[in-house]
Amino acid sequence: MAKLRPSGGYRDTASFQTATVIYDATYWFCEKFLDSHSRLVDQMVQAARSGRQNIAEGSRASATSSQTELRLLNVARSSLEELLLDFEDYLRHRRLEQWAPDAPESLAVRKVPQRFKQDQTDQSDQSDLTDLNDRERWALYASWMEHADPAVRANALICLINQANFLLDQQIAALERAFVEGGGYSEQLAAARLAQRERRKREPAVQSDAPDQSDRIPQCPKCGKSMVLRTAQKGRNAGKQFWGCTGYPDCKGVVEN
Repeated sequence: MAKLRPSGGYRDTASFQTATVIYDATYWFCEKFLDSHSRLVDQMVQAARSGRQNIAEGSRASATSSQTELRLLNVARSSLEELLLDFEDYLRHRRLEQWAPDAPESLAVRKVPQRFKQDQTDQSDQSDLTDLNDRERWALYASWMEHADPAVRANALICLINQANFLLDQQIAALERAFVEGGGYSEQLAAARLAQRERRKREPAVQSDAPDQSDRIPQCPKCGKSMVLRTAQKGRNAGKQFWGCTGYPDCKGVVEN
């Protein structure tokens, strides 16, 4: 039987690949331009690592928990935001110029993915940066990330962090919509179990005179709509399952499971 919900696959996502470039570039930036004994070095490297690793961990957790996946992606987003501030502080404290979002230098960094597509010899090729390995992807940003001027590196990293944050915001919003529309793992598992029971009922078989009422999806006692199995998230019934109206939040009818 196929998995109810796919998980993993994070290595092929643009957010993880961008976070990998950010982590590597931050490590080498700190190694070259900051005091290795400074607490800031550890904080910046750990923030960059957290941004990358939590994307991976959230992807693996998606098989059984939408909430865990969302929480970990938000941790990744917060870590990268922290790192963004560190690079902005680096420039400000040294009175170095920070590129404006619409500056030619900023646009050049942000257009790397589009430029890569335009450079493809086969115009029908739909490949993008996700088709490259880590070294090939790094090479596209090397002119900034290996620059002798720390201001160039810091500014390019600010551009990349903003790109990664944009991608994570899109992922988080999509997951939130999917959770609201389809429920979490336990709800989907219960729905799949009920659907399987319904399929078995339709197969030729000796029918019992008294159908099993536990196999039926109840109707809302308030509005008559179908119910969906949910799990209480807080309060004294946290962790317990109950039938909630599909018309929620307009209808708050519930039936104990």
